Amino acid sequence: MGFRSTIVRPFAHRVASRINRMAANAVADQDKIFKALLRQACCTAFGREHRFAETGSYAEYTQAVPIRDYEALKPWIGRAKTGEKDVLWPGRPVYFAKTSGTTSGAKYIPMSKESTPLHFGTARDALFNYFARTGNGQWLDGKLIFLSGSPELETIAGIPTGRLSGISNHLVPAWLRTNQMPSWHTNCIDDWEEKVERIVDETVDADMRLISGIPPWVQMYYERLLARTGKQTVREIFPNYSVFVYGGVNFEPYRAKLEALAGASIDAVETYPASEGFIAFQDTFPAQGLLLNTDAGMFFEFVRVEDASRENPRRLWLNEVELGVNYLLMLNTNAGLWGYNIGDTVQFVSKNPYRIVVSGRIKHFISAFGEHVIGKEVEEALLPVANATGVRIVEFTVAPQVIPPEGGLPYHEWFIEFDQPPADLAAFATDVDTRMRAQNMYYDDLITGGILRPLRIRPVRRDAFRDYMKAEGKLGGQNKVPRLANDRKIASALAQWVIG
Repeated sequence: MGFRSTIVRPFAHRVASRINRMAANAVADQDKIFKALLRQACCTAFGREHRFAETGSYAEYTQAVPIRDYEALKPWIGRAKTGEKDVLWPGRPVYFAKTSGTTSGAKYIPMSKESTPLHFGTARDALFNYFARTGNGQWLDGKLIFLSGSPELETIAGIPTGRLSGISNHLVPAWLRTNQMPSWHTNCIDDWEEKVERIVDETVDADMRLISGIPPWVQMYYERLLARTGKQTVREIFPNYSVFVYGGVNFEPYRAKLEALAGASIDAVETYPASEGFIAFQDTFPAQGLLLNTDAGMFFEFVRVEDASRENPRRLWLNEVELGVNYLLMLNTNAGLWGYNIGDTVQFVSKNPYRIVVSGRIKHFISAFGEHVIGKEVEEALLPVANATGVRIVEFTVAPQVIPPEGGLPYHEWFIEFDQPPADLAAFATDVDTRMRAQNMYYDDLITGGILRPLRIRPVRRDAFRDYMKAEGKLGGQNKVPRLANDRKIASALAQWVIG
């Protein structure tokens, strides 16, 4: 064990003990946070208008504060963007995390002096907990790479503004910066393909031990490394590489390809960061869902997905949730988000402690015929069939084909980029469709009733998804291809690259 890992080891065990206490006291912590949030924000403009000082119970809170998405909260955020103080949270934001939106254009999520340290702090704790649970701390003694957005920030009314991954670069403590790669200059490059090449320049001869980033862009980095060196696997280049950290997407569709490129099964630590707050992280190895971050300045609310379209859906807090139910996740935070619909859906896989899996995005679904197919269902239909048949998948997305140009009944159209395609595509599609029907009774009813025909798979050429993301100006960083769309925007763009 090296110098840094030896020094950090006792602290890592203290972190793991603290996480155990958080897991055991989740409901009590959430109750305390709820009351503290109202007390701290009662004199803000939002708190006065919504009578926080008079609100004593969760039931009263749900009556006073409606569920809001970004568009509904935007007028309040707009006031904070002009420099006004005490709008959503006491004082002014210390950062705005800028994210891309579909209906709102860019979104600006406030980060306060209370919330900001929890973003990096939770990421650190997740890794120290991994060290304590597995005994692997050697990654601290070599180089670490974080594939992220640019750390260059603009200012809005004097408030630094940029992508969360770029802001996070400013939060890395000095003792860790000497290990961190790539250089600041390289991290500031906007063009993702050029950036990856420069990252390869800087890291190809380094003692890389931990790599962090979303799987599709880590795959691109792996491929560039192998092309540059002529090696067969990444472990030949980085023999001490032992930890892969990711978040934001399901790793399973990428696992086979990334492990083949790496040349080994690398320990993975899953996290669930968002601009609004660090929501959950993997606390057990192997994984049993992600531990909800219940003592980090956020009060969580949940609405059953089937109730989400109602005018006043029933809102639940942590002590009311059930296992296996698909919930819309909402946040109330110490940065001033109130009844905020984050847009993600989650399911609880454990209540002792409270662990979740991310089941999809509320806006990423298919319900062109009333089937309401979600991301978790398409992944759990496709991946077992692929794994059982030796098929490797690079990327995929699904869209409804309502009026097929060839005529006949409508269907769900799956666009898949294969690394290792199936020997019999028709049989593969049939097996995937069978699993889809087993998971979603509405989809099954539509096929049984002759409303839909079974799904169709359209293989696309290599790099089709990267070319699509590049054309959209979303190549790199934390941008992800939506697994599902209720329209045909992505499908229409990919159609030009269908093969076979």
